[in-house]
Amino acid sequence: MPPQVTFVVPCYKLAHLLPDCVSSILAQTYQDYEILIMDDCSPDETPRVARSFTDPRVEHIRNEPNLGHLRNYNKGIELAKGKYIWLISADDCLRSPDVLRRYVKLLDANPEIGYVFCSAMRLEDGEVKELLNYSVQSPNDEVMDGRRFLRRLIYANTVVAPSAMARKECYEKVSMFPLNMPWGGDWYLWCVFALRYDVAYFAEPMVCYRRHPLSMTNHLMNDHIDSCSGEDIELPWIIKKEAKKLGYESVVKHCRRAIAREYGRTMATQRYTTGNCDMSVETFESSLRKHASDNREYRWIEARAYAVMGDHYYWQREYSKAQESYLQALNKGQWMPKALAHYLLLRSGNLGIRARQSLGALRRMVSRKAAE
Repeated sequence: MPPQVTFVVPCYKLAHLLPDCVSSILAQTYQDYEILIMDDCSPDETPRVARSFTDPRVEHIRNEPNLGHLRNYNKGIELAKGKYIWLISADDCLRSPDVLRRYVKLLDANPEIGYVFCSAMRLEDGEVKELLNYSVQSPNDEVMDGRRFLRRLIYANTVVAPSAMARKECYEKVSMFPLNMPWGGDWYLWCVFALRYDVAYFAEPMVCYRRHPLSMTNHLMNDHIDSCSGEDIELPWIIKKEAKKLGYESVVKHCRRAIAREYGRTMATQRYTTGNCDMSVETFESSLRKHASDNREYRWIEARAYAVMGDHYYWQREYSKAQESYLQALNKGQWMPKALAHYLLLRSGNLGIRARQSLGALRRMVSRKAAE
């Protein structure tokens, strides 16, 4: 009988962390699984460490030569015998010994759910630190309509990759990791899976996500920052096209808003902690011309991207740039009362700035009261 679950554990220069990851899997109360250690021709002690596990469910697979992380992920998925696949890097680990049982029980009972995930804790220097706030979807466990969840997910990837377990059929019927998306491949998958399946979430943080200099996230942000920025802009365009094909117009509308938001903040801010990747107006307009389905969509997104720029400049207290951006947005012929109000407040000088700050503080207070 094949195992119910396959853990795909990619490992490259992470031999020193591999025992923590594998041991956290072997400690699970649910035991019907296999562990594939996908050694991507790692130059460290990965083979020796992998052979140190005596449990017959642990298999060491070494690539010769190195495939790169996306091909390594896909190879592990293809080799998986399990009905469910949990891809967890060797530098991350499971925090709760009962998480796998809870995931399997839920997916077994709900065939319409494509994947399940949970909130996560930050792990650094061997210590569990704070809850990753961006991973929190709700204070309670939820089974979410996939399209409804996607209308949130398209604005930012809030699924911590090592916290998610998906049906193998999602990869087989929908998509494997796209080889042209080294930065956002997992985000893309959570989005396209949500277009076709429902999604489940556990509020308890049952997984640890490790922050360290050798992580894949750090590698990509340090050495491939332009690619990161480009993928963050391309992804909502791709999902918009897929949603359009499937007839999900509400998702299409949110994709357009996410596109405008991504353009605007990329033009106005330093998007990543490791370096500057701002976008010029010329590059923005070229990208928009390339992707927009017609002139109406072009103008809609263009105007809102400038309004987003204005908001970011305002938050950075660059008020003259904010005022100029709002004016550019309004000059595109789109009816945007919020951008108009922000522009008029800036035109009125310090009084208008203080008025907007007061309104913002009032809104935040009302939101906090509502949350309580």
